[in-house]
Amino acid sequence: MMPAALAEVIRNEMVESVHYGHLVLLNAKGEVQLAVGDINLPIFPRSCVKPLQARAMVKAGLNLAPKLLALVTASHSGSETHIEIVRQILKSAGLDESALQCALDKPIGEVERKKWGDAPATRIAMNCSGKHAGMLATCIANNWPIENYLAMDHPLQKLILSEIESAASEKSINKTFDGCGAPLFAISTIGLARAIQDVTLADDSASTQIRNAMREYPELVSGVGRLTQRWMSVIPGLLMKEGAEGVQIASLADGRTLAFKISDGGFRPFSVITAAALAHFGVKAPDESVSVFGGGAPVGSIRATF
Repeated sequence: MMPAALAEVIRNEMVESVHYGHLVLLNAKGEVQLAVGDINLPIFPRSCVKPLQARAMVKAGLNLAPKLLALVTASHSGSETHIEIVRQILKSAGLDESALQCALDKPIGEVERKKWGDAPATRIAMNCSGKHAGMLATCIANNWPIENYLAMDHPLQKLILSEIESAASEKSINKTFDGCGAPLFAISTIGLARAIQDVTLADDSASTQIRNAMREYPELVSGVGRLTQRWMSVIPGLLMKEGAEGVQIASLADGRTLAFKISDGGFRPFSVITAAALAHFGVKAPDESVSVFGGGAPVGSIRATF
């Protein structure tokens, strides 16, 4: 099965462009409520699996306050607050930012990047630095080596793979590395939805800690003003996480869960697609309509097709 249309770009009542992809909605029992495209096709879930990576760390002995744990699940904007909390995670394990092996980068938040200016890229400013700090702290807690903590055969990465495969109820058929340098495991869109639903519903301590931390501190999971922060702040019980190359998950407190992958990797239709998916659950999202402009005036919009 091929990708299917998820959103259309309308200019003056004519379809100008189409965003294709795969989308699945699971009801509270884990049954498929809606499927668009090929939900069994393997995708790279990117940062959408950070809640699962963090859960594996907590199960392995990572012990952090909720505010710090939220940063472990984050694709943070790179604010001073975000960076300071990453330092706190490292300090709790007797480490500093020199131990980080994530890629060098500047903050991804627009405001934060502008404030950063011409300063050189650093590892701690990289949006995944909280996850990497959590990985290092987990290694210290288990007396595992930290020099190779990103290696596929490292005990921590084996544990994370097992966690993801178990929650997704499928085996990963493609293993590579994410943009941050951490191992990345391909699973299907429905597998991703199942895995996130498990984080939402499981009653073990690790799952409870992860979802509580994310819900309490959405500004740390994402950044002030970003879609994830805005919607988690106003939709009760919502867990939401975006991933690079057009991947998105959202899960309600009762377990209803959505996941999608946009084939072109773009973020332009994210709010429209997510709002339409939540509407299928009877949940009204904030108005995040996306206008199409001509000469500075709106002449159309992006609309979901399902």
